[in-house]
Amino acid sequence: MKSKRGAGRKRLTLIKNVLLAVTLSPLTIAAADKIDFNTAEGYVQAQRKLHCSLEDGKEMTYVWHGRAYARVPGERDKHLFNLLGMNVRQCGTVTDQQRGIGYRLVSREIMLYLDPVTGAVLREWENPWTDAKVAVIHVANDPVNQRPSFGKTADGKTRAFKPRVINKTWFMNFEVPLFYTNPLGGDYQKYVGGTYHATEIFDFNGDIDELLDADRHTAYANIAWVRISRWLPWMEMGDRAGLLYFNAVGAKLKSWDELPELMKREIAANYPAYRHAPPVDDQRPNETSWTYMRKIIDKRGDKSDGKPGGH
Repeated sequence: MKSKRGAGRKRLTLIKNVLLAVTLSPLTIAAADKIDFNTAEGYVQAQRKLHCSLEDGKEMTYVWHGRAYARVPGERDKHLFNLLGMNVRQCGTVTDQQRGIGYRLVSREIMLYLDPVTGAVLREWENPWTDAKVAVIHVANDPVNQRPSFGKTADGKTRAFKPRVINKTWFMNFEVPLFYTNPLGGDYQKYVGGTYHATEIFDFNGDIDELLDADRHTAYANIAWVRISRWLPWMEMGDRAGLLYFNAVGAKLKSWDELPELMKREIAANYPAYRHAPPVDDQRPNETSWTYMRKIIDKRGDKSDGKPGGH
């Protein structure tokens, strides 16, 4: 009798284990299909999905709209321009013997200054402080590339991706304080000043299920961007007191073709290279508004005579 009962209990246990395995298998599969933000691999996957794509060479495009204001002590703030920007980018896989598998992002970006009333692309601008009419130099930075990013730090520690999640929406924000030698300055900035001093603030958000889904190559995101900086060099403001602040919102697009028609016309006419991202192995130094402006000034041969608002 004992042996029959023992055999029965074994069969019952076996049946329970089979049923348990069948019941749990969908959960196991579902978990495997989700990105684990706490792993080095998950960190890289999440960052790639946010910034570009899990597919090497898959081009993605961001767009943003906004406004730019001037603040001068003792005056009301002035709405100077509207803004329309785009960034076309792609990612490529990179490997490091110690840090493992990561990625590198390469991109080009444009930001147009628009008439705040008509919305037209500005070609000239009458400076309200100097009464000088100056040529408008739009942002056309090529390239804007990033250093390789990995899920592990240089000393081997795993980096976790930690967005805030509210009502199924993930949020990320970060600040970029900028303070470096101004490329338009001379050899004595250490003694007389002339550094570029600004702050850029970025906010991203999107659907958490889309970001977690390992089967989707990208996660579509909404963005917000703020910049606080000194005068733009083409405004020819010299040492006049004041600052600029920019405020814009935008999103990652399903395709480059979703860009506003105004931007697509401007690219076709003046910036044809911005139809596509740079190659993933692009090793050129990054362009900034300041280095771009320096090239234009040098080409025009109209270096400053020291008088704000003049040549």
